[in-house]
Amino acid sequence: MDIIANMFTKIKNAQAVGKETVVVDYSKLKKNILDVLLKNKFIKEVSHKGKKDKKIIEITLLYDEKGNGRISGIERISKLSRRIYTPFKKIKSLSRGRLLILSTPKGVLWGDEAIKEGVGGEIICRIW
Repeated sequence: MDIIANMFTKIKNAQAVGKETVVVDYSKLKKNILDVLLKNKFIKEVSHKGKKDKKIIEITLLYDEKGNGRISGIERISKLSRRIYTPFKKIKSLSRGRLLILSTPKGVLWGDEAIKEGVGGEIICRIW
């Protein structure tokens, strides 16, 4: 089961019905991806709660003044069955004006940050 795709589905479904928060199971990768979304103002707040094996992440969603979710779409690029990697020189052409999230040797970064650091990596998703 793809835990990242599951998290994205929960977020999209919650925005579709206008929920304020979403709760997902904790993982370090999920937390890092959500931190990138928070920095780029796609979500309002991220907090993790609980102890040991009962940890969860609570995501507060962000809406515009019309009530539409800030995240219009999420495209999962690299999947469990097929990993997609890119050098940093091709990141700009792959993003096509959207936020590209990558897992790099320097951590989970978005496209512009990865270009600035000069690292490529596994393309996790594209968000708009």
